[in-house]
Amino acid sequence: MNDDMANWFAQFGGSGDDFDFNKLIAQLQQAMASMAGTSDGKGIDWSYAKATARHVAASLGPDPAPSQRDQHDVAEADRLASLWLDQHVSFDALTRPAAAWSRAEWVENTMGAWRTIAEPIVTRIADALATSFGEQFSSAEGVPAELGQFGAMMAPMLRTSAGAMYTAQLAQAMGKISGVIVSGSEIGMQLLPAPQVVLLPTNVSGFSSGLGISDNDVRIYLAVREGARQRLFAHVGWLVPQMLALLEHYAREITIDVGAITSTIEVSDLSSLTPERLAELSEQLQGRLFSPTQSDLQLEILARLETLLALVEGWVDEVTATTVSRWMPHAANALSEVVRRRRATNSPAQQLFSALVGLELAPRRIRDAANLWAGLTRERGVAGRDAVWAHPDLMPSADDLDDPLRLLAPDQDTAAGDEMDVELAQLLEQAERERRDESGNADD
Repeated sequence: MNDDMANWFAQFGGSGDDFDFNKLIAQLQQAMASMAGTSDGKGIDWSYAKATARHVAASLGPDPAPSQRDQHDVAEADRLASLWLDQHVSFDALTRPAAAWSRAEWVENTMGAWRTIAEPIVTRIADALATSFGEQFSSAEGVPAELGQFGAMMAPMLRTSAGAMYTAQLAQAMGKISGVIVSGSEIGMQLLPAPQVVLLPTNVSGFSSGLGISDNDVRIYLAVREGARQRLFAHVGWLVPQMLALLEHYAREITIDVGAITSTIEVSDLSSLTPERLAELSEQLQGRLFSPTQSDLQLEILARLETLLALVEGWVDEVTATTVSRWMPHAANALSEVVRRRRATNSPAQQLFSALVGLELAPRRIRDAANLWAGLTRERGVAGRDAVWAHPDLMPSADDLDDPLRLLAPDQDTAAGDEMDVELAQLLEQAERERRDESGNADD
């Protein structure tokens, strides 16, 4: 057996004279034992992920712990925001007090949610790579039959390595997002251990810089947005599980074509694998591994996820607009414009879902959803609008976002219905103008 193995390895530039298969197997076992010691049962080292995310967050600039003054300011902003929301949302107020967090605290306190969100995807990518490698290795031409043992032992190592690479990539994204996110769950998914309004004062200061709006008004506006979002998460029991189910379904469909990956990564001579070359190959592999071709089913799943995320953020936009416009209309208009442009250029949600599953969340879908919720508010009132969240089967579809008139009073021929149609048409026309205005700033 050793002769066949030695001859096979020699064709890649190795020396067959001193080849020792048993020594190679022992080295692989040692390497796998080392990897297993730093990861959980699924081959994922979440402690490393958290440490990496915090390191990235720290590299973005000063991140002081919020002072007592910061905590007081956030609490006061939330108190006022909650009073305003009571008149425009049918969901009850939150019971947990508001809090101010640093970026490091946000990473620390949301790690459990990140693990829940990402683990099915990380695990599936790792499993798919290991399985595909084993199949490719066993069917390759010219490989000695005795190498079956080698391939079987390489598979779990590859699984652990893939999990580590994806986790590292996700940790980088988490760290970067912590530098721009202004509230606990601005990305549109529930990341907090319990429903609560959380603001990040350091990032809020960056958000408000140069706007000419008082810091207090900015805090209140952001507290209204996050308060609305957290009330939604707290009282719509199916919402978070539905998002997670879509991500898990997407993950189950992930496949890795090792042949397609390795065809672009050429290693003709094993002796050329210097540390620099290995680092280069690792970057090439990671780029191909985490940009897999998406199946038609996966694209359908992502479209459903995008619609649900758009409905959440569109509802938050509508609630915020109607809540704040009465009390500080000038600041409300200016800040809603900042949020709109932020989505098109530096959206934390866009960064996350692009890194996680390759989803490009289009800002226009959120505008479509906001217009639809505005129409429902006019037609049914606050209670009727929020009643739509009672069951997933009642939720508007992607087709409804494309054509809100099909959902809003479809059977009414009355003058009131005609008047509502005119108002909605004006909203849609305004949204179209906004799209054209944004075309020079970002590609939706």
